[in-house]
Order: sequence, then structure tokens, then C-alpha cells
Amino acid sequence: MKHFLGGRSSDDDDGPSGRSTSPRYNNDGPEANERTRLLPNRLDSDVAYLSPDDPAVTPYNLFTVRFTRYITIFFTFVTFLWWILLLISLFITPPGLSSRGSGFYAFSFASVALTTLVVLLLFFSAPSKATRILAVIMSVFLVADMIMILAIPKLRHQEAWTGVASAVWALIVSAWLLIADRTVKWGKAEEEQRLTGREESRRTLLEWVEVLLSTFFLVVLAVATFLVTCTLIQRAVDAQETPPGVLYWVDGDKYQIHLHCQGNVTDSSGKKLPTVLFEGGEDPVEYGLWHFADNALANGSFSRYCFADRPGMAWSDTAPSPFSASQATEALSEALARAGEEGPWVLASAGIGSIYSRVFSSRHGEAIKGLVLIDGLHEDLLSRVGDPGRGFMLWLRGIISPLGFDRLPAALFRGRNSQDRIWGIVSYQSGKQIFAKLQESLVADSLTRRDVTSSRAIQLRDVPLSVISSEVQIKEDGEWERKQKDLTQLTDNLHDWDVVRGAPHQIWKTLEGREVIERRIKQLVHGN
Repeated sequence: MKHFLGGRSSDDDDGPSGRSTSPRYNNDGPEANERTRLLPNRLDSDVAYLSPDDPAVTPYNLFTVRFTRYITIFFTFVTFLWWILLLISLFITPPGLSSRGSGFYAFSFASVALTTLVVLLLFFSAPSKATRILAVIMSVFLVADMIMILAIPKLRHQEAWTGVASAVWALIVSAWLLIADRTVKWGKAEEEQRLTGREESRRTLLEWVEVLLSTFFLVVLAVATFLVTCTLIQRAVDAQETPPGVLYWVDGDKYQIHLHCQGNVTDSSGKKLPTVLFEGGEDPVEYGLWHFADNALANGSFSRYCFADRPGMAWSDTAPSPFSASQATEALSEALARAGEEGPWVLASAGIGSIYSRVFSSRHGEAIKGLVLIDGLHEDLLSRVGDPGRGFMLWLRGIISPLGFDRLPAALFRGRNSQDRIWGIVSYQSGKQIFAKLQESLVADSLTRRDVTSSRAIQLRDVPLSVISSEVQIKEDGEWERKQKDLTQLTDNLHDWDVVRGAPHQIWKTLEGREVIERRIKQLVHGN
């Protein structure tokens, strides 16, 4: 009996073995036309099998496999939109998407989910055991991440709903990777048995390349997920540290500011003295100035001091972006009001913190009894802070910060503890502080410059002023010296301009520097 496919004789399709490589239709049936099914029906049992290399042997013949791919494409589209939204929120926070942490962890989870789906789509028709094993490993790590974020109040508070949603979605995607790969494997075996008579155990060179590439990318994702889990464990350990002060909700209860005050509002004779309000520079107040403040308090140079961590620094939450010096001043003022701290104040600030203190001073008028600028940054130099290259490097550091490339070795091999990471020597590695620096950089030469320029115009001219400068900084940077001189003209009541010999930018790191700072603060507090 002669068989035909599309009117062709089966004799034309037989190979050397005499076995047909194409579906055949019995001549007793209807004549083939454009609507004739080319693949044999699953119930047919008397048809010849196809070659395993025939393009018709594909799992895409099954609706289940095609539907799985459609769902994967839909997941990828949704994840990409979420990823873009989180990326934007690192620069400008959309309403309702603010995070009290860095936002980098939510972005990392979204990146893991998006990359997983892209890898799944690229190598969809090449399922492998390695893919399924790696999907299980990733799922285990992501389950641990989700449990830590949900179970530890501090992490849940910082990540907010965006971080929780991103972690849960990354877990769902990793589970979907396992389901999809297993579905394609089943579909591939099903179609091979139906069309070739057996399940194909060999792979073509292209399939091996696809398996190798998918395995490589998934190994990278699994390692990244493991590192994120390690840094979350580190954060969980750090969450046990108790702040020295109190956290106060500000800005409509969007985030919390850490405020610490020490001492009495009156001295030993009962006289009420101004409270010294410290503002940190590039580092938190706790790293250096806190110890100095305690010693000066013990020496009787002043009777009371306070300091607040700017948003994102040390114990304080991060604030929505953009965030300027004016907004930082409003947050500090609200925290002080909630704490019942009314002043009057002597402001002592270092580095870029002088920008914030000057804005605070201009807005509190008669409550300010003195200004001490410790190698303060001039507004004309804010362009250095807002340099695009610096901003990009901060963004890049923030993106990879959840991997802990610097934090994990510092803890394992250099003995860095929770205090070091929160406010100490390696606090600059914290995703929160990196995010705060990124926020600072984004608006330094625009919104913040406008704020401090306005503050100079409305600053009361009779406020006592002391300027303390670093000799090292002046010798290295001629422009810095000119701008330090200009700072001495902020008010008409300059007490002193000290250039501390051999002192670095952090002047309090030298004995002479500490003595000069303490002497000048004492003079302003006691009205000398």
C-alpha cells in the first residue's frame, strides 16, 4: 500500500533504512489539502515515527508548554515594570513607594527575579537537571530572606512593603523556574515518545551550549542570592543593637530620626546654659564627635549637648527622595520639638554638616547663641559633592551593597562588629549611608545650594561665630583656604578663626584640634 504526504509518494522520503522521516497518511483516507494535519494524532498507532532531529519534534506542540511560556512572558513584563519603578525610586520616590532602608535590597530582589525570568525565556526549550537544582537552592535562600524580613521588626520596618513584596516575588519566580523547567522537560519527553517512539537522551551541540549558559547564569544568581542572605543575617545581628537616644517619627510619620541628648539644662550653679547641638560631617556624629562631646561635658565646658543623625546615617531611617538641606532641617526641628528640646542652641558642625547647621541657624533666629564651624564646607564647593561621576559611583556602590563584598570580609577577617557597621569605622559600607550620600549628591548643587544661599541672606548678623580650619586641608587646596576665609564673614560677630596645625579635615582627631574646638564651644556657651 502506498502512503502520501501532501500528494508526495512516501518512496521519496524514505532514507537508507527504508524508514519514513515524515508523517504518512493512508491512501484510503481523504485526500490531503491545506487543512490536513501534518503531525499524527496522538491516538494513531499505525503511523511511522519521525526522526529525533525533525523540527516537528518540539515540546511547543503541547498547549501546556506554550501556556507556560506565555505566563513566563507575562511575569517578565510585570517584573520589568516593577524593576524600572524601583530604579526610579532610588532617585525620585513615587508616592507610596518610600523605603525606610536603602531601597537597594528591594532593587536586588527585583533584579534577581528579572534575570531569572530572562534566563528562563532565553533557554526555555533546553531544560536541565542543573537548572532545577539551582532553582531549589535559590528558593531556599529566598525563603530564608523572606522569613528574616518578616520576622525581624527592624528589617520589616526598614524594607517596608516594597522590600517585602520584592522578596516574595523573587521567591515566587524561583519556584516558577522550577515548575516551568519541569513542565518543558515533561513536554519534551512526551512529544519525543509520541513522534519518535522513545525519549531522546542525546543533546545537540546547540542544546549543550544552551544548558551550559543557563547553568552559568543561574550559578551566578544563586551565589548572589546567598550573599544577600548573608548580609541580611548581618543586618539581623545589627538590629539587636540599641540606639543611645530615642527615635522620633517625622514628616507625617514617614520615617524616624534618632536624637540623643545628654546632660542638664543648667550648670552646677543653677544657671541655664545653651545646649550644644552637634551636626556630623561626612560621618555620623557617633564616629568621633560623640566621644569628644562626652569628654567636654565631663570637663564642664557645657552642661548639655544633643545630636541627631541625618536621615540614612547611623540609627536614623532614610527619607524619600529628593532630600535637600532644607528638608533635613525641617526633620531635625520636628524631632527636637517632639523631644521637648527648646534650646537655646550653640551649633557645632563639621564638614558638610555645616551646610545643614547654617540652614538651621537661619530658621531659628534668636534661639541660636553661637555657631562653630569645624572645617565647614562652603556652598561654592557643593559642586564637588554633586559631581555626576561621584553620584554614579555612589549609585553603583549602592546597587552592589546587598552583596556585602566589603562588609562580609570586614566582619569575618577584620573583626568589625555591629557598632562599626552602624556608626563606626565601616559605616560608609552601609546601604543606608550610601543611599543618604547619593541623595545628598543628587541635590547638592541645586536644591541644597539654593537652601544655603537663602540661609546666608536671612542669617542674623549678630550671632557669635567661630571658624576652625584644617591646616592640612588648606595646604592641599588653595580654594578651600579662600572659602574658609569667606565663611568668617557669615555674621558680623566673628570671635575667632583658628587654623589648627597638622590637623586633618576631621580636626578632632588631633589633641590640639580637640582643645581648640572645646575652647571655642565653651566660650560661646558661657557667653565669653
